[in-house]
Amino acid sequence: MTSTTSDTGQKQAIVLLSGGLDSSLSAALAKEQGFAINALTIDYNQRHRRELDAARAVAQSLGAERHIILPLDLSQFGGSALTADIDVPKGGVAEEGIPITYVPARNLVFLSLTLAWAEVVGANDIFIGVNALDYSGYPDCRPEFIASFEETARLATREGQEGEGFRIQAPLQYWDKARIVSEALRVGLDLSLTWSCYDPQPDGTPCGLCDSCRLRAKGFAEAGALDPVASSAA
Repeated sequence: MTSTTSDTGQKQAIVLLSGGLDSSLSAALAKEQGFAINALTIDYNQRHRRELDAARAVAQSLGAERHIILPLDLSQFGGSALTADIDVPKGGVAEEGIPITYVPARNLVFLSLTLAWAEVVGANDIFIGVNALDYSGYPDCRPEFIASFEETARLATREGQEGEGFRIQAPLQYWDKARIVSEALRVGLDLSLTWSCYDPQPDGTPCGLCDSCRLRAKGFAEAGALDPVASSAA
């Protein structure tokens, strides 16, 4: 298989899009590089299902050629504060260890699904918004994992054996949240569409206290920018 192009002549890319700040910027950067975006969002029955609406809005705003929201109920497994009846920590970002918000093997599972779709679409580039600095406690956000999955993609697919293979692009891998916010503003990403909170309040606003809310707030503060989601919730 060789890379296929869209009707506009663009090379195809698959973007793993959660609706969060990082994955949305990853999609925007793929668009900036000239790729036609095929967005994949996993509905894993997560606590913060509000991000599914965010993913729809972001995909539409970026002109995605196709956006699939794929149901995969990981609450059947549990094992995480995002998929089971476990309290989301609100005491501050953990300095050490793997936090309870880690969903077992989530990025491994999700990347496997993007890989399957990429082989069908004819996309040799897969974009994922993982970040090793803010989320170093998550094993499946680390550079070693991304490199190993790219090798797995080569070994496990027809395209990897007979074609061009796959590139797992993680453009935010070594960026802090301030740079992520700054880059999002530079490319014109509508940040009001994105969602980060792990534990939305009953009225649909961010909790402001979970790890993801704290890291987002820190990034906006250090970038000297106003978060339109936080401000609209105030």
